[in-house]
Amino acid sequence: MLPLQHYSHMQQTFLQQFKAEPQLMSVAPGRINLIGEHTDYNDGFVLPGAIDKCVTFMLAENGEADLCRVYSVDMNESVEFSLQALSPMENGGWRNYILGVAAELQLAGASLRGFDATFKGDVPLGAGLSSSAALECALATGLNALFDLGFSQVELATVSQMAEHHYAGVKCGIMDQFASVMGKKDQVFRLDCRTLEYAHFPLDLQEYQLLLLDSCVEHSLAGTAYNERRNQCEVGVNVLKHFYPETLKLRDISPEQLNAYKTTLSEVVYRRCLHVVNENERVQRTCEALTAHELPLLGSLLYQSHDSLSKLYEVSCPELDFLVDYTRSIDWVLGARMMGGGFGGCTLNLILSSEKDRFVESISAAYLREYGIQLKAYAVSLEDGAHVKPIPA
Repeated sequence: MLPLQHYSHMQQTFLQQFKAEPQLMSVAPGRINLIGEHTDYNDGFVLPGAIDKCVTFMLAENGEADLCRVYSVDMNESVEFSLQALSPMENGGWRNYILGVAAELQLAGASLRGFDATFKGDVPLGAGLSSSAALECALATGLNALFDLGFSQVELATVSQMAEHHYAGVKCGIMDQFASVMGKKDQVFRLDCRTLEYAHFPLDLQEYQLLLLDSCVEHSLAGTAYNERRNQCEVGVNVLKHFYPETLKLRDISPEQLNAYKTTLSEVVYRRCLHVVNENERVQRTCEALTAHELPLLGSLLYQSHDSLSKLYEVSCPELDFLVDYTRSIDWVLGARMMGGGFGGCTLNLILSSEKDRFVESISAAYLREYGIQLKAYAVSLEDGAHVKPIPA
């Protein structure tokens, strides 16, 4: 969360920009996904949690019928728009997330009026921690409170997802926004991406902690490969439907069912499907490990997930594999895996807290020697999801 002095700065900035005091403050966090990768668009299961890095808004009504003004403290940029004339801006960047939330709230039945807002965040950009979802959910939560709209948390997550679809042009799943809104302190939650049913599980790591290592790379084939993987999964489903007519998505197929008709699939399609059905199983086993406080099993499942993503789904890259492989011989690292869509971004590491500094120094030096890239490390803890809080005095 932002240090206390940042709230004071935001309040002063609001006064300077709009010649008025803010009425309320809303906060929404970024997220990690403990396990369950590339399962969401297959109607499967994921296990995310909200983290201690967030986007914070300060808002107030401005007395106008439909004029809105929003200022980014971090970017030193602003946007001004009418609630009656909303459409995506070409190369709008962060502005389109703002416009999208306002537009989608109104499409969902909200009666908005003119408002002013400033915002600031500490979710690292480009690290796969869903800074965009945090931005959307923080604004949606703030407007919901400012105008007493009465939207539920799930409705706010859905509105935020639609803002990303229609104004940012990213056809994301629901996980990022759902995690930003529904997170709970020291807990992850299993989300059924078909029904949106969810259940929280305690993340009691004892003397261990979660550490993110940002590879600081993003390979250009990520977008094309993502679409290819989705298509390959659909090809697999269309073949398996002949044998299991009730099949809608890969989430409906067990590993045993898949292997029974392995020879009817191409080798590539089989490997893609095998990752998804096994990854769904790993999500369930991870929940069991958390309930039983079996951290070594949790670590093993993280490694299994990475190996599957790397070898079966083929969405890793040399840099991510290097970072995970480096940890395998270290006794006080229980597990590691790539996190997110792949081809760059972060690895998630379960390490002994007392060894964090030594670990970061060692792996950073090795990564620099291998790739000439300075690694970034982020220690994260799990916190509550989007909420409104008092403006500090």
